[in-house]
Amino acid sequence: MSEQGCLTTHILDTAGGRPAAGVTIDLYRVNGDSREHMKTATTNSDGRTDAALITEGALQCGSYELVFQVGDYFAASGPKSAHPFIDIIPIRFGIDDHTSHYHVPLLVSPYSYSTYRGS
Repeated sequence: MSEQGCLTTHILDTAGGRPAAGVTIDLYRVNGDSREHMKTATTNSDGRTDAALITEGALQCGSYELVFQVGDYFAASGPKSAHPFIDIIPIRFGIDDHTSHYHVPLLVSPYSYSTYRGS
């Protein structure tokens, strides 16, 4: 029996030293210049979604984009700005093995962010 891949994510607020709860995330499948919206999820108290963004067995090879709406998260916990430095973070990535677990973590502060392929 072959393994079945999935897609997960989590967000850590590096400025606050805690998981980023209540962040809206949109997942898109990308094909050239067009995007197909697949799912909207919100992070829980652990900074993770309650379920995989793409469940085991549904992962397909191709290009995807996660859009993290972190501006609302930081506005709720600090000074509000009409033009926050970090607001919406799109991360576009490729999947070339539908049997693997792809994990896309986001480390974020009001002034910077980074990501990597996690496990």
